[in-house]
Amino acid sequence: MRLLISVTDAAEAVEAAAGGADIIDVKDPGAGALGQASPECVAEVRRVVPAGRPVTAALGDGPFEPSAVARQATCLADSGATYVKLGVRNTTPERVLTALRVVRASLPPDVGLIVAGFADWERAGAPRPLDLPDLARSAGARGCLVDTAVKDGQGLFRWLDEPALRALVLACRRLDLMCGLAGSLGSSDLARVAGLVPDIVGIRGAACAGDRVHGRVQADRVAGLARILRGEAVGPTALAAAT
Repeated sequence: MRLLISVTDAAEAVEAAAGGADIIDVKDPGAGALGQASPECVAEVRRVVPAGRPVTAALGDGPFEPSAVARQATCLADSGATYVKLGVRNTTPERVLTALRVVRASLPPDVGLIVAGFADWERAGAPRPLDLPDLARSAGARGCLVDTAVKDGQGLFRWLDEPALRALVLACRRLDLMCGLAGSLGSSDLARVAGLVPDIVGIRGAACAGDRVHGRVQADRVAGLARILRGEAVGPTALAAAT
């Protein structure tokens, strides 16, 4: 499993990398669960993140006009994104597939596309999480991420139980897709998440001093989360920092 930490700028990216994040994700948390990253911010983050570490970038929650989002995806790829994430809020599986195919066709072969769905899919007007792997495979995407659309303190496990999440992970694995899990995850959730063995665990709020929108990612919090995810013993000070 790899730890993904979402950041808003290069300074946070430095903190996330120093704390041991495996993947640095760029987004605007004030604009939604997958608030669109700017190409300028992605370029700044890419410059400060070690060369071997992937940088992902959010394209927004959806819905999208396919050609417009494809142009944005190309800009993010040109700015150094290793993967781009397309959200599927307020849309249908058919429209999602159309948008995904247009975006995939616009990207260089070495830049991956991730389908970002939502555990609270009914209130997000999104496809069911278990539909995501087939959509991703049909569009030529590299993987799926499940997040929560509405950031109201109700996290991933409020909306999907462990059997449903395990089924999603296995469905991705059968189709040779990466699977990421996120959604207001705190340190107390990480053992449960680790038991599902996704490829990626995504976090922002728990890595910040302050809330997910106005708070700032801190290296010690990231390090504490990384140790918990790896199953290492964590002392009270580190646990408090990661909570």
